[in-house]
Amino acid sequence: MAIQWFPGHMNAARKKAAETMEVTDMVIEVVDARLPEASSNPMVHELRLYRQRPCLKVLNKADLADPAVTQEWLNYFNAQPNTKAVAISCKKPGDAAKVPPLCQILAPHRNSNIKPLRMMIMGIPNVGKSTLINALLGRKVAKVGDEPAVTKNQQRFELSPRMTLTDTPGMLWPKIAYESDGYMLAASHAVGRNAVDDGEVATYLAELLLKNYAGLVAERYGFAVAELDGTAVIEAIAKRRGYLLKGNTPDFEKAAQTLLVDYRTGVLGRISLETPASRSAMLEAAVLLG
Repeated sequence: MAIQWFPGHMNAARKKAAETMEVTDMVIEVVDARLPEASSNPMVHELRLYRQRPCLKVLNKADLADPAVTQEWLNYFNAQPNTKAVAISCKKPGDAAKVPPLCQILAPHRNSNIKPLRMMIMGIPNVGKSTLINALLGRKVAKVGDEPAVTKNQQRFELSPRMTLTDTPGMLWPKIAYESDGYMLAASHAVGRNAVDDGEVATYLAELLLKNYAGLVAERYGFAVAELDGTAVIEAIAKRRGYLLKGNTPDFEKAAQTLLVDYRTGVLGRISLETPASRSAMLEAAVLLG
């Protein structure tokens, strides 16, 4: 299943973002710490490189991600030119405060009332941009929701006389190049539900969990996983939870939703869906396949 989701407002948002980038000093890109590259919009990369703008990668939802893997990603991004990275949870008091000083380091020439640092916050839907803005400002100014694409228009805020921040709508890109990225984005609730089949997404997620976090699955749902594949995991969840249809058939869709919600909320444990090594291997395989 190829997952694509590009509502009309996202195309308009991209054009407006390109215009705003011209009068921006640096980009704050918010990504999901559980899938930092899959949740990084290549259009953001293209726009900022065209204008030669530095970038602070904010790995949000770090409280839900595998901490060892998150450190690998921080090392990876911090080794890139004109880039810094920080792992935070926007919902934790004080975490957001780490962001402005790092932004200032990336653009030291903009640090006065006459030349304030102009920051632009970007990212795909549902990675926590609005939550971060509210935390930075100390008040609720940006609409927050657990559905993707809540923000539809740009908004500009003044953090201090020396710092301004422009919020942009969450943007995906017209064609998700790698199928695995589509599944990871869907599992993490970055695309609208009308674009995905929850059963297929949950099956993909279950396969990934069996490979890297089998112990968490067994602990959460109370059954052995050694001989199971993704489909069997979801069927076992249905049986264990009593999600049965007529004729004692497992309610696959309900069990799939259970797995997705448990992953998204962190109930399943701290999980990362990709590592720098797995990302590199995926890209190499894609090149070989043509």
